[in-house]
Amino acid sequence: MLTVSKTVSFDAAHLLTGHAGQCRNLHGHTYRVTVTLRGAPPLPGQPGDMVMDFKELKAVLREEIVAPCDHAFLCDERSEVERDIAATLRRHGLRVYALPHRSTSECLAEHFFGKLRARGLPVASVSVSETPDSLATYAP
Repeated sequence: MLTVSKTVSFDAAHLLTGHAGQCRNLHGHTYRVTVTLRGAPPLPGQPGDMVMDFKELKAVLREEIVAPCDHAFLCDERSEVERDIAATLRRHGLRVYALPHRSTSECLAEHFFGKLRARGLPVASVSVSETPDSLATYAP
């Protein structure tokens, strides 16, 4: 089986409501998201020796991940604190990306995996890094 991977990045703010450590405070990261696609069979319309054209994959990742998340507040809709912050930001015309779960790297990896699968991509795994030496990967 062939796999191809593409990495994109975006900057965003978040906090982890209820976390005992420093991440309970509002802070930001430069997130790196690496998406790996499976290669058998190739996507319809792709040459037989390509899983997916890297340029096309980059365009999908920009649309599904970078565009909605870049320079946004990643908000856990279940948290009253985060909903309040998000409401204030929206009131001032600032960007919010609402999530049905916490904004941990682990949850983001699974979230992005689901979005890309829903687009029909043969996703094998999604990895999210919020620091250069930490990585969470979702691969069912």
